[in-house]
Amino acid sequence: MDSRETRSLWVFGYGSLCWHPGFQFGASTVGYIRHYVRRFWQGNSTHRGTVTKGATWGVAYELTGEAALSYLETREVSLGGYTTNVVTFFPRDASLNPFPVLLYIATPSSREWAGSAPLHEIATQITQCSGPSGHNVEYLLRLAQFMREKVPEGYDEHLATLETLVRLRIKENNLCLKALMGDGPTEPQAAAAAAAAAANIRQEPQPQEERRDTFQFSTKLPPKKLRCLNV
Repeated sequence: MDSRETRSLWVFGYGSLCWHPGFQFGASTVGYIRHYVRRFWQGNSTHRGTVTKGATWGVAYELTGEAALSYLETREVSLGGYTTNVVTFFPRDASLNPFPVLLYIATPSSREWAGSAPLHEIATQITQCSGPSGHNVEYLLRLAQFMREKVPEGYDEHLATLETLVRLRIKENNLCLKALMGDGPTEPQAAAAAAAAAANIRQEPQPQEERRDTFQFSTKLPPKKLRCLNV
């Protein structure tokens, strides 16, 4: 990473930003931040971090242009209710030095904070919830797939257990997985970017397609705000 890139503004993605960044970016690289863990503890937008000991794996993106930062502020702060922080990012590539990144995080003071709950209850709520950007099932399963395939260090017990429980709920309730997953990308740009980043290959900025409401059968599930997507 040259001196120009280390002077750039970067953002750390550990939830939907991993598989759907939604903005143009320059370079990207896989790595982690310390003293945070990923949990489904935030109402509205979920799968955000809480301050504690640990490490959270994800992808750091180099922001290019003013539009990217404005997009993130709307998506994560105005709509998501998150707090902005600056933390140190540690690239997986040992040849790269740690550098500061923006972090959007949910805390107990965040709007619609849900807090801790038994995993089987969270799984049920995920199965029942949708928002303007799609269904919570899509959020969870795409994130789990991304971590499992691209960043196995980030496929932790919390995420793996929720994936298992949600898939079980879908089967028990005879729900259509394809409908719950909507029309989202099967091979997100972020996945390709992360794979290239792991090989230390610079990614050229790519246009992002606007996502629409991908939940197609809302009458089958009750509308709830708890742990729903709103990004």
